[in-house]
Amino acid sequence: MADAAQVFSSSDISVVDYRCTLGPADQPFPEVHRCFSLAYVRKGSFGCRTGGRTFELVAGSILVGHPGNEYTCSHEHHVCGDECLSFQFTSDLVEPLGAMKAWRVGAMPPLASLIIVGELAQAAVEKKSDLSLDEIGMMLAARFAAAASGESNRQDLSARERRRAVEAALWISEHAPEPIDLAAIARLSGLSPFHFLRSFAKTIGVTPHQYLVRCRLQQAARLLAERERAITDIALDCGFNDLSNFIRTFRRAAGMSPRAFRRASKGDRKKVQERLAALA
Repeated sequence: MADAAQVFSSSDISVVDYRCTLGPADQPFPEVHRCFSLAYVRKGSFGCRTGGRTFELVAGSILVGHPGNEYTCSHEHHVCGDECLSFQFTSDLVEPLGAMKAWRVGAMPPLASLIIVGELAQAAVEKKSDLSLDEIGMMLAARFAAAASGESNRQDLSARERRRAVEAALWISEHAPEPIDLAAIARLSGLSPFHFLRSFAKTIGVTPHQYLVRCRLQQAARLLAERERAITDIALDCGFNDLSNFIRTFRRAAGMSPRAFRRASKGDRKKVQERLAALA
């Protein structure tokens, strides 16, 4: 038996948290991958037979899915089940990466370059990171494709790519309070989401979502210091659709709660200016 909870969904990527409680006494059964997917094993272990090969997956391994491929999972070596975070991609998102044969490998062993991204994903699910799950999914897919094909994805950026990244950053700053997703910004830049994420992060120094969050925080800090408005209203006006998320994100960035920041703005202008500079 497996519990599945969708923790993120966009037009191109879905993320599902799977928690399986099957054990050695349970009969394996065949399943079919319905999309391209990368399931990061967070905990436990299980066996998988697909494409005539058998894999043993442990924490840090990745179950690789290709649409239409059949697979059968077994749990004879572990009595406590397993937990996976599965990233599911549309074909339109995967195809620009190339290395399409890589998606038929069945599974990947625990590789440091993939484990790092998998743990970033877990931190994002637990609201401990300001990276978005679609960005992390694209990082994971790009690193997987490079690792499975034996190719390197390190390339220098052209002047045109850097210019596009700067233009995108300016657009994000202007539209920060609006709902924005990575694929939409990539389309405006005329790039694939993978290429856009790479060029933006390399040029600006942070990912598009991190930059978006910082633009929203900067605006929120100014409003907190300048106006006597409800904190909930400020959070919503700046693009945060959840008050608890806004408070948690603001505290992590500013070192104090929004309410404490507002109090400080009335009593210590220098301290507030330092905080605002740190958010810029």
